[in-house]
Amino acid sequence: MARRMTKASVLLYLLTASILCSPAIGGDTVTPNRPLVDDGETGLISAGGSFELGFFSPVGSTNRYIGIWYHRIPIQTVVWVANRQRPVTGRSGKLSLETDGALVITDGKNSTVIWSSGPLALGNPVARLLDNGNFVVEEEGSDDDPRSFAWQSFDFLTDTLLPSMKIGWNLTSGLNRNLTAWRSVSDPAPSEYGTGFDVHGIPQIFLWSGSRRYWRGGSWNGRQFSGIQEMKTDNVFDMVFVGDAREIVYSFYMRESSVVSRLVISQSGMLQRLVWIEESEMWSVFWFAPNDHCDNMLSPCGPYGVCYPNESPKCKCLQGFHPKNPRSWDLRDGTDGCVRNTALDCRNGTDGFITLSSVKIPHTSTSMVDRSMSLEECEALCRRNCSCKAYASANISGSESSSGCIIWTTELTDIKMYDSGSGQDIYVRLAAADLGTFDQFSW
Repeated sequence: MARRMTKASVLLYLLTASILCSPAIGGDTVTPNRPLVDDGETGLISAGGSFELGFFSPVGSTNRYIGIWYHRIPIQTVVWVANRQRPVTGRSGKLSLETDGALVITDGKNSTVIWSSGPLALGNPVARLLDNGNFVVEEEGSDDDPRSFAWQSFDFLTDTLLPSMKIGWNLTSGLNRNLTAWRSVSDPAPSEYGTGFDVHGIPQIFLWSGSRRYWRGGSWNGRQFSGIQEMKTDNVFDMVFVGDAREIVYSFYMRESSVVSRLVISQSGMLQRLVWIEESEMWSVFWFAPNDHCDNMLSPCGPYGVCYPNESPKCKCLQGFHPKNPRSWDLRDGTDGCVRNTALDCRNGTDGFITLSSVKIPHTSTSMVDRSMSLEECEALCRRNCSCKAYASANISGSESSSGCIIWTTELTDIKMYDSGSGQDIYVRLAAADLGTFDQFSW
């Protein structure tokens, strides 16, 4: 019996010793006196246990990066990377907080600086991982007030947008927050694929590859971006768009804290809304873009053509228009678009408007907007302006009426037809001879 107790005591001792000797995992701060070293186990964990920060190696790579990932999700899902363009080779890295507040990643072999956030001129700095996934630097005792952040990871996005993150422009500082895809699953360096806002005309969200834009998410209409109809599902997310003199940004929030979701641009250039399914322990695609032929930014149906994703042929001309190149049109090449049957006669006041319903509104980079106008005032303005080709409401979020005014004075391009009840209305100017009760598509 005594012998059995001795064995049990030894096992208990070894177990206790192994726990005590293991590097501590936990805490949510880095200070000038307490750096984070790459020992393979030590990391920061946010106070609520939602996120973890530490050194990691991507799949198929031995390079080391400082990243942030979900702490409770068994599949390591990295949502932010600090030194994505310059890894540490080997497990010799260290993340330090300088006395002025600068975060620095060094290679312990030769103390080479791999990455730095830049000097901040703080007096008593602390770097803390918050429970929303934001890694911030502030003065000790600032109570995590966002106004006190001297630096934050949320200002330097990688490929992922988390709840309360902002994508878009700070017009005061000139900071532009874009998402850029990883180069591959083993390399988090920025690839050619990205997504963000163009603020010319009416701000719109785009996907691009290098200098080429290949998808237009459209402008914000008070409910969602006009080119992302899946966003109208509002029982899961609260979506916020701000467009004023200080910033042009989009962010989202979860209505239920138990639901985990992120917006990510994949290595193939796909923008995806992903939701974590606890029961199956996998990420589920909530929506994605581009998702059909009509999402091609090359404008598959050309000026004054409408792309109809659920029909064949997909391209049809607006009422009052016919194909510019009938031969190409017959061969299912609609890129030349459509031209008017009858020239407008604005000066004599005989032109009218047809209503095109349930559409993704045309490109707005050269459009004019007045958010104070009513729809009736918008029509009157368009009638007086002989360059006006069409008009629409800028905000359709009202339960009974819409507001604001968008005026198009150039060709109408990248129009997509949605199912009834989706999209919004646009009012297209036609000559009197082309007004009528027949179908809005004339070809």
